[in-house]
Amino acid sequence: MSYYFAKTIDKGFDEAIIIITESLANEGFGIISEIDVTATFKKKLDVDFKKYRILGACSPSHAYKALIAEDKIGTMLPCNVIVQEVNDGQTEIAAIDPMASMMSVQNEALGDVALDVRTKLKKVIDSL
Repeated sequence: MSYYFAKTIDKGFDEAIIIITESLANEGFGIISEIDVTATFKKKLDVDFKKYRILGACSPSHAYKALIAEDKIGTMLPCNVIVQEVNDGQTEIAAIDPMASMMSVQNEALGDVALDVRTKLKKVIDSL
C-alpha cells in the first residue's frame, strides 16, 4: 500500500497551486497551512531548491469526527498535499493516503472517517 496519491499535470507551478486549492475546496477541504519549502531552504540554509510547497488541507467536519474518536489524532492533521515542479511546465501534486497513516493508530472508530477522507482526496487527485 502506498502512503500517497500523485499525479503529474501539464501546468506550471503557480497554476497547479490554484487548481489543487480549488479542487480541494470542491470536496470540502480548505487550506489551513502552507509551507514554502523553496523559500525556507533559501532563507535557512542558503540553498536553491525546486519549487515545492506543502499545503495543509482540512475538512473541518472530518477533523471534528476524528478528534472526537481519538484526541491525539491532531498529531497527524491536517492532511498534507504537496505541489512540486518536476519539469518546466509540469507539476506533480501528491496527497497523503489517510488510511495508510491511520493504520498506526489502533482505533476502529477512525476507520470510517479515514476511508471517507481517503475517497475524497483520491477523487481530487484523480480529477486533475
